[in-house]
Amino acid sequence: MEAVTKQKYVRISPIKVRQVMILVKDKNVEDALNILHFTPKRAAKVLEKALRTAVANFFMNEDATHLAPHEVYIKRISADEGPTLRRFRPMSMGRVGRIRRRTSHITIVLENKNS
Repeated sequence: MEAVTKQKYVRISPIKVRQVMILVKDKNVEDALNILHFTPKRAAKVLEKALRTAVANFFMNEDATHLAPHEVYIKRISADEGPTLRRFRPMSMGRVGRIRRRTSHITIVLENKNS
């Protein structure tokens, strides 16, 4: 049994999110939440919130009510690129500098260890 959570249009670059995702990939939920809680990066807070949502989705199912959180692990986690917000800033000599504000789509799939 698995549960999927998607968090879209997160205002942080997918590269920055992937740096933190490497820390929790293939870990059980309890360990992953501890790691994310004490990681001093902005992406860790976003991933922690998404992971808590995935856990809630997982335990809403009737089959999962008898499971403990240490029996659930992260099967797959990914950060894909969302739409880029384009902004412009004046530069020297009358030119325009482009600023690209990137967004992410985060997907987390949880699964029971025994299945």
